[in-house]
Amino acid sequence: MFIFPGQGSQYKGMGIDLIEKSKFALEVYNKASSVLGYDISELSFQDKNNQINLTKYTQPVLMTHQIACYEFFKELRESSINPMLLAGHSLGEYTALVVSGSITFEEGISIVSKRGELMGKYGSGAMLAMPFERKAAKDIINQSNCEIATVNQLKQTVVGGAHTDIERLLEQLANDYPKKRAVQLKTEGAFHTSLMKRAADEFKEYLQDIKFREMSTPVLSNFSSEIHKLDGSESEELLYNQLYKPVNWLGCMQTAAEMEVHSIIEFGGGIGDGTNPNEKRPNLEGITKKNFRSMENTVNYFPAINTSTIENTAKIIQE
Repeated sequence: MFIFPGQGSQYKGMGIDLIEKSKFALEVYNKASSVLGYDISELSFQDKNNQINLTKYTQPVLMTHQIACYEFFKELRESSINPMLLAGHSLGEYTALVVSGSITFEEGISIVSKRGELMGKYGSGAMLAMPFERKAAKDIINQSNCEIATVNQLKQTVVGGAHTDIERLLEQLANDYPKKRAVQLKTEGAFHTSLMKRAADEFKEYLQDIKFREMSTPVLSNFSSEIHKLDGSESEELLYNQLYKPVNWLGCMQTAAEMEVHSIIEFGGGIGDGTNPNEKRPNLEGITKKNFRSMENTVNYFPAINTSTIENTAKIIQE
């Protein structure tokens, strides 16, 4: 299975190592800049105006990097590798649809640019990662106005709500669960909650003009945790719901395990304190491995997020 991360995996300098080694990666950046009407290479590599963490820019930056990593990986392979399944976390689901052939890269970059613009425009509230299972988290927030936003793994649930509600929830957690650590996320709003409904409704109008084509490889839906219909007929509705309803990454990994996925390659993004792309770690590795372990399944995990990991993974898979 190939997977693609979402927001939070962006950093200044991402991709600069790729274009130094791959003309195909450079072509990806040039295509994106042409579609977007601004220099995404400068934004990704230098970020002189401190825009990379603004949602309207973060999303196209990440998709461009993910596809560039994917193209460099394909370039290094002596023979093609065809995954049995594709998945992406939030924004990453759109990259998965590009790789599946349902939409072109140019269409994908336009879609996520519009999505990011609307999420930034209408975004309000905050998000809080809590170390609880979904049911426990739901019980805890039952008396608040907060909502489940993302189920990352068995014991990590992200909730969202207005700033004041999140602040009250933090106080409640500190009093009731002093040994548990909740982390407020750096986002421009309570994504994947009803506070995104206005953005979702406007986004749906935009999606109505997109033709989703036959997929060469199944893509998992964050919203349903099941695969999109291969003919693309339900993708518009699934993506609309994904914007203002919870992302169920745990459910997606459960579906992958049921389909007997045994190896995963993560493309693009990166986390960690290092400033060099080759110092970064894959964003989804930790939660994805924990999900498989919780189901008593083992999985081989390979990062493809910078030149060094892509070269290494391509070599291992080749062998």
